[in-house]
Parts: sequence; C-alpha cells; structure tokens
Amino acid sequence: MLTKWCRAFPGLPEQVAEARHFVAALLEEWGCVDEGALVVGELAANAVRHSLSGKAGGWFLVVVGFGADFVRIEVIDQGGDSAPTVRDAASLEEGGRGLMLVAACAKDWGAKTLPQGSSVWADLVREGA
Repeated sequence: MLTKWCRAFPGLPEQVAEARHFVAALLEEWGCVDEGALVVGELAANAVRHSLSGKAGGWFLVVVGFGADFVRIEVIDQGGDSAPTVRDAASLEEGGRGLMLVAACAKDWGAKTLPQGSSVWADLVREGA
C-alpha cells in the first residue's frame, strides 16, 4: 500500500521548479532526491509544454507515493492531441529527451490515458532498499 502526497500546480513553466522543490522536500529522507527532482521536472515540463495543462487556466497534479522499497512519482495533466512517447534519440536536435531521462532513472515507468487527461509515472528505488 502506498502513502501518497499530492499537490496541484498552475500550468505555467515557472511552476516546474516548484514541483521539483515539492518532490525534493518529500524525498529528503529517502535519498533519491536528485532522481526524483529530475523525474518530476521532466514530467511536469512535458505536461506544461505538450498538454492542455499549459493553456490559460491549466494545471497539473503531482502525486508522490511511498511504498516499502520504492517511491512513485506521477504527473497528471489535462491531456492533449498525443500520448506521451519516448522519441528516437538519433532524430532529436534539441529537446524531446525527457522520457528517455525518466526511463534511465526509473526502475519502471509508464503512461495511461485518463478520461480528461493523461498520467505519466515513474518508480524510483529507495536507496539502501
């Protein structure tokens, strides 16, 4: 069973840093602060950049769930025209590497379509677990 914390953020680019601070504060005792801040930063930036969350009045939700030996970081956005996907690294000039970084940091990750948005999550291993 997961113990969960969540917080909604306005869908503004500057709120990505606030989401990183929120997750970093929650993870201080878990030891995976850097990985957690990177993961939520990439997922929140994608929500603001690629979904309706970045439009006027938009928002995104950050959920942090603590299991016995892992932490799950999830960002829920307001959806958009496309589903979250990992892009081919060879075809990228600038940007577009966010989900590749998330996949590299995470034990597991995934995305799901919700009735009015989408969710992308990543599981990080608890240090020392």
